[in-house]
Amino acid sequence: MKKAYPVILTPDSDGFFVTIPDIDRNTQGKDIAEAIYMAREALGAWAICEQDAGRPAPEPETVGYSKSEIDIVTYVDIDFAEYRKAVDMTAERTNVTLPRYLKRQAEARGINFSQELTERLKERLEL
Repeated sequence: MKKAYPVILTPDSDGFFVTIPDIDRNTQGKDIAEAIYMAREALGAWAICEQDAGRPAPEPETVGYSKSEIDIVTYVDIDFAEYRKAVDMTAERTNVTLPRYLKRQAEARGINFSQELTERLKERLEL
């Protein structure tokens, strides 16, 4: 499910300094497009760390942020589940047990067990 988080873009000599108040994080971008992209990346990376630690991402807030008259307040949308699928490609070693005859036949045909299991899990999970 997509959520939209407020971000504050502050012009500076290098482009824009980005503040993401809901997660107390900052980033930057050389122009508005890059600043928004970097804000989305910061939100996604932060959410993966929070989820891995067993903590939920906070709900976006929409009020109470201080800004100067040169700041731009906008929103960055992100679907945390989709972001994780797109970037969290860390391989983990998994031990599986197979009947011996099946393992030997698959090896004889040059089947890559990791690739085969990954493809079948994606099918089964409808990913």
